[in-house]
Amino acid sequence: MNISQAAQRSGLTAKALRYYESIDLLSPGRSENGYRDYNERDLDTLRFIQRARAVGFAIDEVRDLLELHHNPARRSHDAKLLVQEKLVHVEDQLRNLREMRSTLRSLADSCAGDESPECAILDSLSGGEHDG
Repeated sequence: MNISQAAQRSGLTAKALRYYESIDLLSPGRSENGYRDYNERDLDTLRFIQRARAVGFAIDEVRDLLELHHNPARRSHDAKLLVQEKLVHVEDQLRNLREMRSTLRSLADSCAGDESPECAILDSLSGGEHDG
């Protein structure tokens, strides 16, 4: 199948397919006229990439997962380790986001939000003190 058909069937764009090929995540065959020729295994790989990206895996992590996926001698331990590492990273991000939310709430609460030029938010971000 051609790139348009593969894109449609995988739910990705042709641009994404070309990108994945350019970074060696995918290697579709070529027809006699030189056009990309995608097969069912390519579609499976594209769907795998799409699902892995949807849960937050970076390209290099997807590459590692794909290597395991295509390796019949793989160990499930290795896949689980990659997912656990990603989970720790996501939990760290969530903790940081909660801290940012708390700081932003405090900043918003510190500001009168009126027509005055005095702004506790700007004072705080500039490192200054504000008596409020």
